[in-house]
Amino acid sequence: MKPMRKAVVAAALVASTLTGGAIGAAVFAGSSAGAQTSSTPAPATTDNGSATVAPGTFHSNEDPAHEATESPAREAQEDAGQRPTVP
Repeated sequence: MKPMRKAVVAAALVASTLTGGAIGAAVFAGSSAGAQTSSTPAPATTDNGSATVAPGTFHSNEDPAHEATESPAREAQEDAGQRPTVP
């Protein structure tokens, strides 16, 4: 292989390594865009304006129509304050 061709190939390898490193650093570096904020979200409200439970908090559905279709195992989990895992 000619010395000039070797130099071009070597330069291309170095450039691709540096470019890959820069892309990897940009992709895997932490950024403030995904940081958690300290603000508290406003409570959710129902159609009639009353407050509901905060998102992520389990609240049992005690509507009679819902209760009629619910299994005893699910009702037991709801009564215990657990998020149901059974149908």
